[in-house]
Amino acid sequence: MKFIEFGIGNTWLVRTETEYEDGTEFEERGIIRPIIFQSAYIRVWIFKTVLIVDMKEGFKKMKKNRNEFKFILGITSK
Repeated sequence: MKFIEFGIGNTWLVRTETEYEDGTEFEERGIIRPIIFQSAYIRVWIFKTVLIVDMKEGFKKMKKNRNEFKFILGITSK
């Protein structure tokens, strides 16, 4: 699964994070093709609270262990 993200708070303004089935993941600068669109989302991370609005999964609220500030627009790809 690939997550192509645009916004502030990540390592790069535009990045692609690739997650494998075994749980490993890595990120790369820019948009890595091919893109097979699955969903779009907005993720807002304020301190330890993460709010996600996803076209496919709806609204989610999560707690994390570290304090961050992020505002991300992203798409999920195969």
